[in-house]
Amino acid sequence: MPLGSNSYGKSGIRLVRLARRGERHDVSDLTVAVRFEGDFEAAHVAGDNSAVLPTDTMKNTVYAVARERPAGEIEELGLALSEHFLNENPAVSSVEISIEQRLWNRLDGTAFEGSRSDRRTARISRRRGGATVESGLTGLLILKSAHSAFSGFRRDRYTTLAETEDRILATSLTAAWTHASPQGPFSGWAAVRRTLLETFAAHDSASVQHTLYAMGEAALGRHPELMQIRMAMPNKHHLPVDLSRFGIANENEIFVATEEPYGLIEATITREA
Repeated sequence: MPLGSNSYGKSGIRLVRLARRGERHDVSDLTVAVRFEGDFEAAHVAGDNSAVLPTDTMKNTVYAVARERPAGEIEELGLALSEHFLNENPAVSSVEISIEQRLWNRLDGTAFEGSRSDRRTARISRRRGGATVESGLTGLLILKSAHSAFSGFRRDRYTTLAETEDRILATSLTAAWTHASPQGPFSGWAAVRRTLLETFAAHDSASVQHTLYAMGEAALGRHPELMQIRMAMPNKHHLPVDLSRFGIANENEIFVATEEPYGLIEATITREA
């Protein structure tokens, strides 16, 4: 029987790097994943492992390449790893490097606390013809308690949702933006994140879709180095509690936060050609 699409790699590679600069230290707390695609049919159908690089070697390579390079942006590490793996493994047709970075808040020169909800992300996809670089974030908890509505939506015989012009809009944002050039620059991550947050806060929202698009439009408008941005915004519902049975009026102040089920809104905004 013919072998279909296949891949293999190493996930969950934990790497903490400490850059010592006198009395100021910088912590880089990463989780790296490596994924190969290529000509590995012999390994599957004949048990021939001659083209298979052990995943343990992938792990060791991540540590070695990180040590041999100066500390920099996570995208730069991903590009170096993808180039190394593609050059050293002739059976490989494409390499994908995914990196998630935990962000530590600085307390002083050498002390940190890790209360931030979001993680910085990067994904580098490299084939023999070149590379594509995505930067992004995941798990960014954001909420606005005003200027959010949801009304005028389609109704059918199963619709029970009430329209509202004043609701809590909360989500855990995942976003990934593609760089126009695989050479970067990659130093603008914090600025793109700030643009997304400022737009979320200021936008007069008619729906999650409405605000998602405004955030993506602002990111592309303010950051010309980006080619497109992809976002996912699960709607973390906050439902008003009915206190009338207790003879208490709820003036849109008491809510129950629910985890499931939830609406999931996703879209990609692309720069005009």
